[in-house]
Amino acid sequence: MIMGNSQSFHYREEVAAVADPTKPAFDPEAFLTSTGLGRRIVQFRGGEAFFSQGSEADSIFYLLKGRAKLTVVSAAGKEATITLLTVGDFVGEESIAGAVGRRLATATAINACTALKIERAEMIRVIHEEHAFSDLFLKFLLARSMRTQADLVDQLFNSSEKRLARILLLMAEFGMPGEPESLIPKITQETLAEMIGTTRSRVSFFMNRFRKLGFIEYNGRIKVHKSLLNVILHDHLTQQEATVPVPREKSKRLKRRPAGRVAVSKAAR
Repeated sequence: MIMGNSQSFHYREEVAAVADPTKPAFDPEAFLTSTGLGRRIVQFRGGEAFFSQGSEADSIFYLLKGRAKLTVVSAAGKEATITLLTVGDFVGEESIAGAVGRRLATATAINACTALKIERAEMIRVIHEEHAFSDLFLKFLLARSMRTQADLVDQLFNSSEKRLARILLLMAEFGMPGEPESLIPKITQETLAEMIGTTRSRVSFFMNRFRKLGFIEYNGRIKVHKSLLNVILHDHLTQQEATVPVPREKSKRLKRRPAGRVAVSKAAR
């Protein structure tokens, strides 16, 4: 009986708290653009790291301005770019997945960035207590998951030409709310090659073709035109993918192999 009374009291208390008209409604946007307990706004120069792979995962960042990239380094020292980050992205969400662990990747500013750094404890608190914020964060996680799946499908089934076109369009924010930014941040061909899983020479080849066809312009910075979508929607220039010449040395060895086998068979006779 006492337990029942206690449960009833807590229920009435929760209803009163929800119905309290004097309590201001929580605004996720205001929370993510202002400083407060457990959160502060930080600035990063181009090339500066938000955090490094292997460091303690004790906070999460919300990107307010600029572009960044997420990279991993293998045990052999090879670096690969996983994804590009833009305004409105969270980064470092592994910090709230469980017990405090280590960073799985490195987040680096591509150009000057402004971000809100949220301490792990504050992030967990606001997710638990503010449903408007937890809804927003869940939408982000679902969008990130869908993007990761799309990246995997792109890597498995599309040509390097289509993969390059898709990355350039994503960087220009085509298909996202608002007007696309046709002039994308500076990025090297080596980084583009890492992201699409090909060589720098292949990236250079397709970039030159895209420019000749009027899909892009570049002179230090890359400007992406909407016509680049044609590469995604239709199969263009894919013949080059299937006509990579066999090196001369390799072709000679291939020719000698049958003769070698015939010579062995004659000797055996």
